[in-house]
Amino acid sequence: MGDVTTDPTNGRTPTENERIKAMMQIALKAEEVGLDVFATGEHHNHPFVPSSPTTMLGWIAAKTEKIILSTATTLITTNDPVKIAEDYAMLQHLADGRVDLLMGRGNTGPVYPWFGQDIRTGIPLAIENYGLLRRLWREDVVDWEGKFRTPLQGFTSTPRPLDGVPPFVWHGSIRSPEIAEQAAYYGDGFLHNGIFWPFDHSKRMIEFYRKRFAHYGHGAEDQAIVGVGGQIFMRKNSQDAIDEFRPYFDNAPVYGHGPTLEDFSRETPLTVGSPQQVIERLLSYRTHFGDFQRMMLLIDHAGLPLKTVLEQLDLLGEEVLPVLRKEFAIGRPAHIPDAPTHASLVAAAASKDVLAEAQA
Repeated sequence: MGDVTTDPTNGRTPTENERIKAMMQIALKAEEVGLDVFATGEHHNHPFVPSSPTTMLGWIAAKTEKIILSTATTLITTNDPVKIAEDYAMLQHLADGRVDLLMGRGNTGPVYPWFGQDIRTGIPLAIENYGLLRRLWREDVVDWEGKFRTPLQGFTSTPRPLDGVPPFVWHGSIRSPEIAEQAAYYGDGFLHNGIFWPFDHSKRMIEFYRKRFAHYGHGAEDQAIVGVGGQIFMRKNSQDAIDEFRPYFDNAPVYGHGPTLEDFSRETPLTVGSPQQVIERLLSYRTHFGDFQRMMLLIDHAGLPLKTVLEQLDLLGEEVLPVLRKEFAIGRPAHIPDAPTHASLVAAAASKDVLAEAQA
């Protein structure tokens, strides 16, 4: 998330520079321990620092080899779709295709007027802007006219997507079925980052998306491309984890000074405890949501020092990931797709071209 938050255990607040550099180290550590994806949010308000995701991800791309670089939100409402098309195509080239992105409207209302938009038009703005973005990535020359920006005449965004294939897009929404509908309509991914919401709410949103995905003919409901969110904190001993994390939870900028840690852990995906407890909780996601393609975990929020976050990643890579990968593979039907990658999208596009030539 990139929040700059005072550490409640010592009263120290990192500088913006320290927080930005910490996020870089976290990304490199994520690849080192074997994670599939590193994602950064996009925020334009204090106390958050990641206002330019492509700048950050471009640096990470130069320092890594395997990890997919993504966003925890790309603001489709307050960014110009022309700029999104060009920025992320450029990042795609720099990262040799290791890029996808999560479209969202953000969680900060004032960002709309800061970028010349009206929050009351948030949903139609998201729908129109994304429709244009898709055309910019898929058509070499675009003539377009809409409601929220000036028309385009004979416009070509540059650079063109790598290998002629745009980055895969996830749509993120916590409470708006219109966004789940949009994801389903295009056959894109839908990620419900319900880190502050009960499981039953997330389940309803995901089930709605699955039904609409099938309705639009992209496959069966269980073949929809689903992402889920969670938050974890671990120590070898569960009580040590609870005792250490409690002051951070109690003073967190989003959920602090509200429900108790125990209540919040019971009602939402937040899991604080031993690696085994984290494994059991994360495996239970399959019971709630069915087979899914992506799990995003928040681990560096609320003022946690960098040293602690890196220790969390070590525990995740050494004790949790191997078990999750093994257990999630058991009983997974063969027709359930993996999350799309650049390579799989290029291969799918080539297959379509071959089929089209054969039919011609």
